[in-house]
Amino acid sequence: TIWAANEVCDRFAATGFHANMITYLTQELNLPLVRASNILTNFSGTASFTPLLGALMADSFAGRFRTITLGTIIYEMGLISITISAILPKLRPPPCPTQQNCVEASPLQLWVFYLCLLLTIIGSGGIRPNVVTFGADQIDMTKSKVGSRSWNFFNWYYFSMGMATLAALTIVVYVQDNVGWGWGLGIPTIAMALSIIAFVMGSPLYKKFKPAGSPLTRLAQVVVAAVKKRKVVVPADSSLLYKNKELDASISVHGRLLHTDKFKWLDKAAVVTNDDAIGSSTPDLWSLSTVHRVEELKSIIRVLPIWAAGILLVTSHSHQSSFVIQQARSMDRHLLCSIQIPPASMSIFSTLTMLIGLVLYERLFVPFARRFTKNPAGITCLQRMGIGFAIGIVATIVAGLVEIKRKHVAAEHDLLDKPKAVIPISVFWLLPQYCLHGIAEVFMSVGHLEFLYDQSPESMRSTATALYWVAISTGNYLSTMIVSLVHKYTGKERNWLPDRNLNRGRLENYYWLMSGIQAIDLIYYVICAWFYTHKPLEEEEESENSKQGDVQMANHAKGEIHGEASNVGNV
Repeated sequence: TIWAANEVCDRFAATGFHANMITYLTQELNLPLVRASNILTNFSGTASFTPLLGALMADSFAGRFRTITLGTIIYEMGLISITISAILPKLRPPPCPTQQNCVEASPLQLWVFYLCLLLTIIGSGGIRPNVVTFGADQIDMTKSKVGSRSWNFFNWYYFSMGMATLAALTIVVYVQDNVGWGWGLGIPTIAMALSIIAFVMGSPLYKKFKPAGSPLTRLAQVVVAAVKKRKVVVPADSSLLYKNKELDASISVHGRLLHTDKFKWLDKAAVVTNDDAIGSSTPDLWSLSTVHRVEELKSIIRVLPIWAAGILLVTSHSHQSSFVIQQARSMDRHLLCSIQIPPASMSIFSTLTMLIGLVLYERLFVPFARRFTKNPAGITCLQRMGIGFAIGIVATIVAGLVEIKRKHVAAEHDLLDKPKAVIPISVFWLLPQYCLHGIAEVFMSVGHLEFLYDQSPESMRSTATALYWVAISTGNYLSTMIVSLVHKYTGKERNWLPDRNLNRGRLENYYWLMSGIQAIDLIYYVICAWFYTHKPLEEEEESENSKQGDVQMANHAKGEIHGEASNVGNV
């Protein structure tokens, strides 16, 4: 519970900081739209790459608890710094309410802003890859009675984070748009401070697993050993390959990986030769690896093609934090006569849809699908992700159609050359695409994270979960490149993505381009998923009177859960 309270506060702070940043860049720092959008995607990309470093740090020597604690402290330093920069007038350019002939932020002002972002980037590297795995560590995944809970944990996690996001999008964004950026950034800063206190106070109650050494070193040892033995013949009987239960004990608490026939060249690393000393001493791991260590590398290799499919999806969805907010700013945002919805708060509808979707997924979809698939989880992670890909394509197509409608209304009222004017079209025209993105997240994002956790070696789960964020990082960098190329090569008169006047742009063409990219990505994903082989696991359950383990295959492709299925109904 304490861990969850920390994570809710952390997500509230992070969302409150990021959600409306496009407004801060364009309205407070007076940056052009395309430049501001690229700053955001570059920032998101870098912030999603540092989790790989944080994961390696946690898995290698620091452990998840210490890495999370250090990351939150550094993140808090960044929030404090940017709050101060928002309060001091010298760190911002003069206001430009007309958005014409604006004085952009000076190099010094931008460097201060970049320094604040850098601190949050470093801090997020310690937080993001470890909070999910740290939370899952608190649940004993090996016990049959909580087998179904391993499927449910990620839905619960996303639901809690969605509630925190919803609160930030309503409270913090409103304060930023109507009260001021000092308080608007100060509230997330206070929330992050509370999350640090809550997390550290719960230290005595947490399960903390000792790091098992650098996972990259183990992977490198397998490759080096295989290269050294490249001329060795792999025996047809896999039982002749080297196994050492004691050597692998620290990296196979929940069971060792069983041999698979894929990537047989790597099996050379586990072939015992006359040069290998395997008596009572530990062998030279740069010359001889156990089957479990070889299968760790195979597991990572098998995961990578599925992981890569998520990159282009992130690229196509990155416009949600920039162009869509600018569209909303030009539309009629009145909820009632006197209440206006802040543009960045439109993401509320995506979050609400995700929250409702998660509940319906758990309570209605899973029981319904289970009748046909006999899968306790309803459908597999791969099927869940595929549905999310398809819904994402529909969302982008809808976004293009809405943009055509928005500009048509602007032309009817002679507002194409008035970028600050409010076009008489309701902002709720954007609602379908936001809702579709929320539904896509229920399937794709949750399924992607669950897949990486489930199919990665247990000693590399922080590192594998970091791949989720690396996909986001790569997708954001790719988005920056595409936006820059589109802006550069689509002409000056009718540029698809103009700097100041979106009404004279062709944003819908950008959406068609993204839809095409997503369609190609879906085809690639289906091919990869079709040929994917799930990891086989030897799971050992010790009783009070016996240490003899029961060996069983975990066929995750069919969604089978180990042990008795007495609480399957709780999925």
